[in-house]
Amino acid sequence: MAEGSHEVTEELTVSNRLGIHARPAAAIVQRVLAFDSEVYFNLNGNRVNAKSIMGLLTLAATRGSRLIVQCKGQDAEEAMHAVKELFTSGFGEE
Repeated sequence: MAEGSHEVTEELTVSNRLGIHARPAAAIVQRVLAFDSEVYFNLNGNRVNAKSIMGLLTLAATRGSRLIVQCKGQDAEEAMHAVKELFTSGFGEE
């Protein structure tokens, strides 16, 4: 890894009733595009780029799904914090 870059990995649980459908996927993409870091979601062995709405939708993450979120880059901690805020807020749907 390049000097000054970081990697953060956490497990986050989908808590909103409908899971990650189009609106939450769009919210995730919009939020993570603000960061230089690479952000990936992994569910049941499927790893997708969190900057791709279609990728996120292919996960078919329902309520209770436990995703491994990995952020790599200089602003990885900030990117992870932003993703965690989205998950905690139920993607603004609760």
